[in-house]
Parts: sequence; structure tokens; C-alpha cells
Amino acid sequence: EYVYGPDVERDFRSPLYDTVLEESLYRLNKGLPADAINDALFKLRNFENGELVQKNAEFMEYLQSGIPVRYLEKGEERSTIVYLADYENTANNSFIIANQWTIVENAEKRPDVIIFLNGLPVAVFELKSPSREETDASEAYLQLRNYMYDIPSLFIYNAILVMSDQLTSKAGTITSGEDRFCLLYTS
Repeated sequence: EYVYGPDVERDFRSPLYDTVLEESLYRLNKGLPADAINDALFKLRNFENGELVQKNAEFMEYLQSGIPVRYLEKGEERSTIVYLADYENTANNSFIIANQWTIVENAEKRPDVIIFLNGLPVAVFELKSPSREETDASEAYLQLRNYMYDIPSLFIYNAILVMSDQLTSKAGTITSGEDRFCLLYTS
């Protein structure tokens, strides 16, 4: 599904697509009580203190293995796992591509393209025009680094970064130096 960021009514201080995230967690974790889902949502929205890389590593563990949660059932404390994605039936997941998704944190920024998996911004694309001689994929890399300073919360949830000038496209992670981005495409 495609959405144009300015058309989505949401809290600009959050990089999450909250309505889709909540609906997805209930759909993926049928039968779990609201308290379990709410605990998972709280953990997704409130990472402990730490550097961006540590928060991203914790999120990646959640994405791969689920979020351990606690809830009360008939007065007894229970624990379970809330899953963020369905790896066995991928059609059960929500995939949304959004452009111009505004995020306000240290500054107001609008990354070119974000891909959401069940409301989680797992991929960020920065695109540069090849018609402008002074810009190339390296400029896209610098822009992604600036975003990490200006809107760091977006990158807690990031699994992949893509930079492209339409002639060359490369992919990496939040810890990749520009020289470590893998070539995806070149014309």
C-alpha cells in the first residue's frame, strides 16, 4: 500500500505509523489480552537509555524474536511473547510505502521514502536527482547521517538504509560507513 505522508493524520513526534502498528499487533497476536499488547506497545515506544545503536539492536531482537510481556489474567501474572511480524504467512503483514513522512524531533525532517512493516519504519530511502551535477549517492549518504542526528528515533526501528541517485543505488545499516554500503544497482 502507498500513502502520502501529509495525508496521514498522526503525531509528528513519532516515527511510527501508530494506528497500523496497534491494529497489526492485535491481528498478529490473536487471543492475547489488551494488557499484553499495551505492554508491547509501551516497550516499542519507550526504549531504555542508551545509544542509538543499542536501541536498534534491542529493536532488531524484538523484530526477530518478539517482545516478552507480562499481564494479569484472573489476578495472576502471566508472561508471553508479542510478535511484530508473521514470518510464516507474510500476507498477514502490513507493508506500506510512504513518502514525505514528517518527523519532528531535534528538527523537522521528511525522509524521501519509508517502508513500514506493520507500522514500524524498517527501511529509509534517500533519493537524489541525477540531473543535478553537484549531487550523487554520496550526498544521499550524508543526508541519511544528518537525519540520524535530527530525527534519531526513526533509526531505532531501522533494518536497512538505501541511498540512490537513480544511477547508483546502495544499501547499508545505521552503523555502515559509506564504503560499507552494498551496491544494489548501477546503470
